[in-house]
Amino acid sequence: MTAGFPETFRGQAAALYFEAFSGKIGGVLGRDGRGERFIASVIDPAFAISAVSGDGATLLGIAGFKTKDGAMVGGGLAEMAAVYGWFGAVWRGLLLSALERDLADGQLLMDGIAVAPQARGLGIGSALLDAVCQHARKCGVAELRLDVIDTNPRAKALYERKGFTAGATGSTGVLRHIFGFSSATTMVRAVA
Repeated sequence: MTAGFPETFRGQAAALYFEAFSGKIGGVLGRDGRGERFIASVIDPAFAISAVSGDGATLLGIAGFKTKDGAMVGGGLAEMAAVYGWFGAVWRGLLLSALERDLADGQLLMDGIAVAPQARGLGIGSALLDAVCQHARKCGVAELRLDVIDTNPRAKALYERKGFTAGATGSTGVLRHIFGFSSATTMVRAVA
């Protein structure tokens, strides 16, 4: 596991992230290449941990986190407008704000974990999750927090195996048709 990712992997990181979350954000960001382009423009390696192939040529997985200083995938209206124009940026920003999660004191917030299809089942996701927990420990926070959507039971099972416990579940209401899921459960794990 490596802190961040080399700039040469920016495109791979954006593609991997977008593929993993396209069911959730693809309807808003677009599956016509613009979603990946937007992610590539805002993805920040300072808030990521990556797994790279032994030959250093392929990004096998990436895990992001959010702190008070930023997040792996952020960006604002100006970055969105560069890809979608101002009108497209405003309505996309409004919809995506429904998914925004506030950072609580004493917590590191996961900002997504994605594993390349050819690397699934090899323990990459578990190793990335362990690496984020280690990073959280180094940051001096007490808990690692994430949200898992109802349509991803495999991820929820991984998180439970890794010591996360389920908390509150929130509904997306009528936005379920846009985001492709009905609810998300907050899960936390002590890291100290």
